[in-house]
Amino acid sequence: MPGTLKLLVPDLGDFSDVDVIEVLVKTGDQIDVEESVITLETDKASMDVPAAHAGKVISIQVAVGDKVSAGDLVLTLEAADRSEDGFEATMVISPAKQRALAAAASAAPGAAPRPASAATNSTELVVIGAGVGGYTAAFRAADLGLEVTLVERWPVLGGVCLNVGCIPSKALLHVAKFIDEAEAMAEHGVQFGRPRIDASALRAWKNKVVGRLTGGLIQLAKQRKVKVVHATAKFESANRLILDNGETIDFRQCIIAAGSESIPLPGTPEDPRIMDSTAALELDPLPKRMLVVGGGIIGLELACVYSALGTSVSVIEMTDALMPGTDPDLVRPFRKIIDKRYEKILLQTKATSMRTTVPGIEVRYDGKKESGTELYDRVLISIGRSANGNKLDAQKAGVEVDRRGIVAVNKQMRTNVPHIFAIGDLAGGPMLAHKAAHEAKVAAEVAAGEKSSFDARAIPSVAFTDPEIAWVGLTETDAKRDGIEYEKARFPWAASGRALSLGRDEGFTKLLFEKGTGRVLGGGIVGPNAGDLIAEVGLAIEMGADATDISRTIHQHPTLSETVAFAAEAYEGTLTDLYIPRKR
Repeated sequence: MPGTLKLLVPDLGDFSDVDVIEVLVKTGDQIDVEESVITLETDKASMDVPAAHAGKVISIQVAVGDKVSAGDLVLTLEAADRSEDGFEATMVISPAKQRALAAAASAAPGAAPRPASAATNSTELVVIGAGVGGYTAAFRAADLGLEVTLVERWPVLGGVCLNVGCIPSKALLHVAKFIDEAEAMAEHGVQFGRPRIDASALRAWKNKVVGRLTGGLIQLAKQRKVKVVHATAKFESANRLILDNGETIDFRQCIIAAGSESIPLPGTPEDPRIMDSTAALELDPLPKRMLVVGGGIIGLELACVYSALGTSVSVIEMTDALMPGTDPDLVRPFRKIIDKRYEKILLQTKATSMRTTVPGIEVRYDGKKESGTELYDRVLISIGRSANGNKLDAQKAGVEVDRRGIVAVNKQMRTNVPHIFAIGDLAGGPMLAHKAAHEAKVAAEVAAGEKSSFDARAIPSVAFTDPEIAWVGLTETDAKRDGIEYEKARFPWAASGRALSLGRDEGFTKLLFEKGTGRVLGGGIVGPNAGDLIAEVGLAIEMGADATDISRTIHQHPTLSETVAFAAEAYEGTLTDLYIPRKR
């Protein structure tokens, strides 16, 4: 029989009558060990109280606005792994966790003690990593009056996104889209000659785009008086970094924004013709025949670039779908297009070996439908990214890092060491620049003593393939897996005047609604500029909007944004641009 456990407010040091500012669970929720259940706030800091046992929440005894002290009852939990009939006990939070909570309550931001020995440098706040998350955190903290030092291991600011990720890849994808659209115009009576690709000039333009952005960051850092140090940093203690140039930095607070790196394929030989995504952006040289190992977003975006530039592309993916985890209907229009363009697309297939030869890279692959050996001029390995949390000697600072390099944080982006924060790729969740930027501002604001927390309801995702694929909030894949009831409305772009005028009618817009209320839970869009259009759906989720809110917002005509309104009208049964009988 399941037993009953009671969770009490832990020891908070000298504090009592602490405000409850957020209740993070509700009756009926299944919670895990260490999952945060309430957030408390003193006049010095905020802290999450974790569960010491997994189970189902039976009742909650506190509410937002209540004041609690150590020993007060928070909630009652049904612990499924207790077999004693009539068992009743009190949940005990580990001494280490109690100490961490007490430290968070008693220490004002930046009050952590300094090491006794002198350091080469000292600062109020140090940020490790100058990617989108890192520079955003540094600049926001400086705007709030903190003395900030930004440590970056590479010679330029901007991290992966600006230098070898989001920005350069999107520049090249713009070129690819231009080539594809010019070719497609032949069907409409306008013919262009075969494009002549100057890879060197194209690479120079891409680098110019990157240079303008990274150069701008240098100027922004100077304007805010953020000290920039180019070195690799590791922790020496909870208040000191040691740099690979021999210097040290003492800090009162730290934000870790060290990002992630491409995962190598085990057993792959060393050869410049076997590339990761960074090398692939150089287009040096353009191969006649290329294999992409990994059918995720990064690999498929680069496949679009190389295909448009004249390379014969093949893709192998070990799972049963491209863009694993994405709703299959969103991928389907893209798949129909690339089936005609790419040499091969093999699912449930692994690259089992590679051998370097003078003519190229000999790849052996084994799959459910096809196995064989092929010779390619170039091979792109794009099987995912791993967080860099284990490369910082974080254990010397007492920061907990799991085997995947992920650092656990609360909603204030604090690690288990209260004056050290973590954001971005190594803080868990989707590895997206826009997520990192939002987390960065939260961490900087909390470090500056402000009340802030990361409470986004939804984080949008975009594949900048052609067509673009974008989604936000609840997906059908997750809803079916988790048993969440929902209702769906979908508007095909074949009925959109703007899509037809663009010659791009393969896409669609779909919205997911809460059953009974019509509140927007999620959405997906396939087609040109889907990455821009999805923002409206994200805003609807954050605002708690329903179908009526969207459908009665006048959308300009003729635009692709109308398709969002049309999907909402289809749900309500008020759509006139297409006959879709209401099923509810």
